[in-house]
Amino acid sequence: MRKTELLIPAGSLDVLKTAVIYGADAVYLGGEAFGLRAKAKNFTNEEIMEGIKFAHDHGVKVYITANILAHNDDLAGVEEYFEELKTIRPDALIISDPGVFTIAKRVLPDMEIHISTQANNTNYGTYLFWHELGAKRVVSARELSLKEIKEIREHIPEDMEIESFIHGAMCISYSGRCLLSNFFTGRDANQGACTHPCRWKYSVVEETRPGEYMPVYENERGTYIFNSKDLCMIEHVPEMIDAGIDSFKIEGRMKTALYVATVARTYRKAIDDYLENPEKYKANMEWYKEEIGKCTYREFTTGFYFGKPTSETQIYDSNTYVKNYIYLGTAEERDARGFAKIEQKNKFSVGETIEIMKPDGRNISALVRGIYTEEGESQESAPHPKQVLYIDLEGEVEQYDILRKKEAE
Repeated sequence: MRKTELLIPAGSLDVLKTAVIYGADAVYLGGEAFGLRAKAKNFTNEEIMEGIKFAHDHGVKVYITANILAHNDDLAGVEEYFEELKTIRPDALIISDPGVFTIAKRVLPDMEIHISTQANNTNYGTYLFWHELGAKRVVSARELSLKEIKEIREHIPEDMEIESFIHGAMCISYSGRCLLSNFFTGRDANQGACTHPCRWKYSVVEETRPGEYMPVYENERGTYIFNSKDLCMIEHVPEMIDAGIDSFKIEGRMKTALYVATVARTYRKAIDDYLENPEKYKANMEWYKEEIGKCTYREFTTGFYFGKPTSETQIYDSNTYVKNYIYLGTAEERDARGFAKIEQKNKFSVGETIEIMKPDGRNISALVRGIYTEEGESQESAPHPKQVLYIDLEGEVEQYDILRKKEAE
């Protein structure tokens, strides 16, 4: 059986550390240029080096995205950036553009290169093409079924790796190569600046009657005709492994630490349970499903993995997320009093019962006994985002524990 990697997104240094602690085998991130998430916080070179050291100290790999579809004006900057990566030394680069690939092979000849899903990798001929050019891994197009991926595995060299998405948001466009954002707003999705117009609400206008907006009714709130459900394969880990996939990829470089911790911990346990004993995996299925539902998500789908999606794969009546739990903060340390230091993310109050989410899979209910500022002043609630606070909890809290609370009904 091939070794299975769990690959987790990181949009910031703090989220990278969370991904590592909560079960990632590898993380992927973007630098300040040439990745496809311009609105993510992204990393300075100094942060990348700190992140790589932290990850490597925990036995975790770091991949850097450089997967824009480059224009002429980008190429000189790409070369300069790759020169900088000589000293940073990530474990691999994720690339989609052949010109960028060529620069990487020249500037970083020993660097492992993975081919992004943006390159529309839909057949074994494409995999063989990239393998002959020196790519180690190819990310499958999201439009492939597990049957097709298994066929690819049978036709490519044993040492070539397949990476496929196992969880996260689904782009409405073919392998993410969308033109809607550029057309509507001038912000190019293929240059990392997508504004997600697929999530907007649309009406119909007849050309001879400008200004008359005719709603396309799915219900009284209108319709969201491009709005896909989120991919979730937590119930199908065995089929993913059987298809010969080497790396299970989570989408979400713009997600919070709570999201990353939740999906990483859940898929880590599901994969490990299955590899230990398939019956253990089956027995714990309700726990996986319950936990995966605690992070922010749209309704779930299995995407293209079991055939072409139907209308059931779309969400026509809403563009909002399901949000069952609220992220309060991550414990940065525990002081001499036993209080957890956090940078507060959402409001909570003294007297509330919250949940301590631990990397080992435990969830511990804890009463908030006190909230204190850095100056030691007591306060009844934490209403100010990003305020640094010390929390007295009725329950043991350790560094990297996530604090969350259930959304009010």
